[in-house]
Amino acid sequence: MKRVALVLFLSVLIAGCGESGEPKVAGRWYTQSQVNSGSKIYAQYCIGCHNKDARGTFNWNQTGPDGSYPPPPLNGTAHAWHHPLKILKKVIEEGGIPMGGKMPPFGDKLNEEEKLAVISYFQSFWPDEIYDGWSKRGGTN
Repeated sequence: MKRVALVLFLSVLIAGCGESGEPKVAGRWYTQSQVNSGSKIYAQYCIGCHNKDARGTFNWNQTGPDGSYPPPPLNGTAHAWHHPLKILKKVIEEGGIPMGGKMPPFGDKLNEEEKLAVISYFQSFWPDEIYDGWSKRGGTN
């Protein structure tokens, strides 16, 4: 009986951990190490347009003189939370031009792990209710 209880306990513990065995951030798909790594990547590639704390730009939902949209907030106050993880990764890979913006593609600059890290970083700004809504919409699919 003790052995069964131990196996169940370890199964639950492992299910709540990332691939490295590190616990996931409570209620989220990512670990704190991913957020920390994503912070550095964001500072290098994203902060110049999406600004500090992923707050985006003023009037991000109105086209500029050239007809393109400015960088949106990624902190949960705009529409990024409507997109599942695979679409967020695709925008990082292919850029924002297909969506009406100017963001360049980063597919050749960032590997899979780095893309997920930067997403975990900006999602770390999402309030729980926004993240929960994203998750219920199938965000991790």
